[in-house]
Amino acid sequence: MNSNQTDSRSSKYEKNSLTLWGSVSMGTGVMIGAGIFALTGQIAELARGWFPLAFLSALIVTGFSSYSYIKMASKYPSAGGIAMFLEKAYGKSMMTGACALLMYFSMVIAESLVARTFGTYTLQLFDINSGSWLVTLLGVLLLIFAFLINILSNKYIQSFSFIMAFTKIGGLLILALGGLWASNLSFETISVAPSETSISGFLGATALGILAFKGFTTITNSGGEIVEPKKNIGRSIILSIGICFVLYMLVAFAVGGNLTISQIVEAKDYSLAEASKLAFGNFGLWATVVFAIIATISGVIASVFAVSRMLAMLTEMKLVPHSHFGMPGSVQKHTLVYTIVIAIVLTIFFDLSRIA
Repeated sequence: MNSNQTDSRSSKYEKNSLTLWGSVSMGTGVMIGAGIFALTGQIAELARGWFPLAFLSALIVTGFSSYSYIKMASKYPSAGGIAMFLEKAYGKSMMTGACALLMYFSMVIAESLVARTFGTYTLQLFDINSGSWLVTLLGVLLLIFAFLINILSNKYIQSFSFIMAFTKIGGLLILALGGLWASNLSFETISVAPSETSISGFLGATALGILAFKGFTTITNSGGEIVEPKKNIGRSIILSIGICFVLYMLVAFAVGGNLTISQIVEAKDYSLAEASKLAFGNFGLWATVVFAIIATISGVIASVFAVSRMLAMLTEMKLVPHSHFGMPGSVQKHTLVYTIVIAIVLTIFFDLSRIA
């Protein structure tokens, strides 16, 4: 950090600016954007007919991880999230900085994944191939929009996230239940012999499934700004994971009931849209795309909100170097710029499969 930094350039956090449901909205915003729209097809390609079980397996692993987060966040609520937890465990060491940066970059990678998913689903409205350069353009524009939203106050971001979360959860629930009804509760696709799913493939699918629940870390990274953090961080994490798991399973069974595994893999970047199109025709396709757009937009905004704060905390803890590059404003605003720039680079140079 520059030695001539003044107090006005330090990170500024708004205590008690996020309610319980505001933080739940942000957590589910990140999870649903990655879990349903970006990863369902990728997980099905690896786990084959057992892909719904991959979500269950990922939930179990996430449960152990989230328990640790809840205990630590209740003791040390902070905008640093995992960085603060690592600092308490290992002190201000290279181990703490390296592991925290790994978490930071994994979350930025997830942002690029969701940004490209936004482009992929949006183009389904115009019947344009998902390999088009327009996917990249739309992903970059979404990241720029997320930057502009994150410049605003926490109250505005919270309200925006809540409205978006309510809309997409309700819409996806209707689509999933409708898909189950259209399939006549027929699950031949996911009723396969164990020999059709390899152990390595299932483990890989579980790893991707964990990414689908990873949004709960967004909540811990906002710990310093949540109302009554020692009580509400844990509640927010549990509620977010629970809501997403129920939704993931309903969608997985709906997709599996309407598409074969080969069809899911073929349309892996937009498998939910393909399943809705078969079940409900063009109306299903359009509805899914609209909810995908809402989910990915809110997911990127919530993730950028939390990740930029974590990097700012790492800077304040003097675990990573920092340069203002001549930019005005606080450190948190600078880390917001860095986060968006890195996500844009990844979005431009990598496709969905490579990012996943």
